[in-house]
Amino acid sequence: MMSRHGKKHNRRHHYIPFGRNRRGSADSNYSQPSSDLSLDEEKETLRREKERQALSQLEKARTKPVAFAVRTNVAYDGSLDDDSPVHGYAISFEVRDFLHIKEKYDNNWWIGRLVKEGCDIGFIPSPVKLENLRLQQAQSRTTKLYSSKTSSSSNIGAAGNDVSRGSTPPTPGDESDSVGNARSGKPLTTPPAKEKKKPFFKKQEATAPYDVVPSMRPVVLVGPSLKGYEVTDMMQKALFDFLKHRFEGRIIITRVMADISLAKRSLLNNPSKRAIMERSTTRSTCLSEVQAEIERIFELATTLQLVVLDCDTINHPSQLAKTSLAPCIVYLKITSPKVLQRLIKSRGKSQARHLNVQMVASEKLAQCPPEMFDVILDENQLEDACEHIAEYLEAYWRATHPEVNVSNVPRPIGSSPQASPSGDQGRPTLPVPTFHTSHTRSRQRLEREREYEEYAERDSYTHANTHGMPHHGGDDYRIPARDHRAAREEEYPTHRGSSRRALNAI
Repeated sequence: MMSRHGKKHNRRHHYIPFGRNRRGSADSNYSQPSSDLSLDEEKETLRREKERQALSQLEKARTKPVAFAVRTNVAYDGSLDDDSPVHGYAISFEVRDFLHIKEKYDNNWWIGRLVKEGCDIGFIPSPVKLENLRLQQAQSRTTKLYSSKTSSSSNIGAAGNDVSRGSTPPTPGDESDSVGNARSGKPLTTPPAKEKKKPFFKKQEATAPYDVVPSMRPVVLVGPSLKGYEVTDMMQKALFDFLKHRFEGRIIITRVMADISLAKRSLLNNPSKRAIMERSTTRSTCLSEVQAEIERIFELATTLQLVVLDCDTINHPSQLAKTSLAPCIVYLKITSPKVLQRLIKSRGKSQARHLNVQMVASEKLAQCPPEMFDVILDENQLEDACEHIAEYLEAYWRATHPEVNVSNVPRPIGSSPQASPSGDQGRPTLPVPTFHTSHTRSRQRLEREREYEEYAERDSYTHANTHGMPHHGGDDYRIPARDHRAAREEEYPTHRGSSRRALNAI
């Protein structure tokens, strides 16, 4: 620069070290992104390893037997809340669906499958997981309500004399929040509770998300009238004989003499109520015997064979509605009351003497809604009714015993679309061989079943030589539960009295 006097002045520029006293410079942060990348890579590696181990455990669980079964009391949508160990493998279900549980993965997830034809194995939320989801939804609902109250109060101050009803809380059971937006996309859905008068001092109990049920739902026949009378016993015995030969090797038909309608969940799970019942009951069957009978049915169901119960005291579906058996109710129906009346009269005076009580029982069954039954056999011909129940049981067998066919060349998890964060939402392929998922039975159980079969053959042979024909009370298709079940029927009184008492209790 030239001065007024024409002299040139040189300015000295002092050197400032790199990164010192520099404002707004981001050069000192150049090392940070590299550390973030290394952390992301480490997290991705851990995620892939954990997913690989989960897939391996899922593969091994395919060949394992069913540990237990549950019936759902809530609905769950795995596509809305899928934080399962392997993304895309969370199983969705509706209310009153049935699930086969193979094993526990962790506190939040089980490994199992939905009992439906074509459903694959996957991850099922545990009760702890579902309870956490319920609490999160309740908390979000409370937060949304509080925010709406705050906004409405501010609107009141801004509007002056304008009165707003935005702070009014939503009515119970309303599916929209106080702002008016419909609630949607909830992963957990609980069924609406029935309108009941709430007790003042009684604590409200939360509904359990699952009820433990037998691994195979037992089949129970009801109708056309009361057990213990010839028309009903004769028609049900014809179905038992058909099922015995049609599903030979896959079915267990057993007689239940105890009154299993007493096995209500609320009664057996509450010791105080149980003690009161044991003191005040006048029924011939005590609760301990009923509990033992329920446990025997659960044990029979672990074989994953079809279990058919010939119950002496069950004449109506409502008798088993509150038990933990979750049975398949098959209604053997005679549509015309006149036909049933002629059948009863044709069996002789001893049966016609009890015509009225049998007709009343038939009428009560006819008044039930169809939703109370799983199968209604209203065919006019026995062959058609037999084929109807056979088709239902074959479909249930396929649902509980799935065929799994997978290609022998699996796709590795690293190359699957789900392995990369940028991949699509497709499910990774499990490397599983071809097999049939049947329950592996222990040696003791096989020996016990062999003894049952030998006993049944001996019993039928003895009756054939003694009476010339099989006795009505000692049918060879029934598997004896204990020693007293092997005795002849004449050692026990007929169960007409118990049928009448059950009819009066309905």
